[in-house]
Amino acid sequence: MFDPQWLQLVGNVGFPAVLSFYLLLRVENNIKRLEEKVEELTTDLRKK
Repeated sequence: MFDPQWLQLVGNVGFPAVLSFYLLLRVENNIKRLEEKVEELTTDLRKK
C-alpha cells in the first residue's frame, strides 16, 4: 500500500516535513510549466 521508504522517512523526520517536501516538488513542476507559458506568450506578443 505505502512505499516503505516513505514510511521510514515519515518516521525519521516527521509528517509535516515530508508533506512540505512533497508539496514543494509538485509546486516546482507547476511553476516550470507556468514559466514556459509566460515565455510563449512573450514570444507571441513580440511577433505582433
